[in-house]
Amino acid sequence: MTLTAFAFYVFASVAVAAGLMVILARNPVHSVLWLILTFFSAAGMMVLVGAEFVAMLLIIVYVGAVMVLFLFVVMMLDVDFTELKSGLAEYLPVGALIGLALLMELGLVLGHWVLADAAPGARAAAMPVPGDLANAPALGQIIYDRYIYAFQASGLILLTAMIGAIVLTLRHRAHVKRQNVLAQIHRTRAASVELKDVKPGQGI
Repeated sequence: MTLTAFAFYVFASVAVAAGLMVILARNPVHSVLWLILTFFSAAGMMVLVGAEFVAMLLIIVYVGAVMVLFLFVVMMLDVDFTELKSGLAEYLPVGALIGLALLMELGLVLGHWVLADAAPGARAAAMPVPGDLANAPALGQIIYDRYIYAFQASGLILLTAMIGAIVLTLRHRAHVKRQNVLAQIHRTRAASVELKDVKPGQGI
């Protein structure tokens, strides 16, 4: 066994074990820490296959930004673990059914990608020749050249989801003073300033 194969099996085993611990951990903070270990292991496997740019994205974006944000949010939330565990038995059949459906879909996709007659041609069309381009230019060519419409469509879907989340969570509370920018811009001196003729010794 070569050193590269040994390193791959180590990273893959750690990634699978850490992914299971993300689900099985009782403490949400521990789940986030296990997820960080999963991303580090995935980044190690990306380095082994020559995708250094993707590995750096995993570490900088997901571990350095997203997971740290999740960790701070989970630590600041007052999570009631008793209430969190109370609905497990109630929603377990539905969750198991959804998980089974997802596993079947992944199996169908994997079978089509590996066992179909057109699978070798599809795999060859999705990536450039490794000797012609480096990792980052190859990703740019795939995302922004061959699949630009799908990439833009996914961006529009994410933008729509973000706007929908803002609209659904927006609450207008009564008796709260809000800033009216248009009223502030269009106000005049006569409407804003009032002069009082105060006589000496009278006071205000």
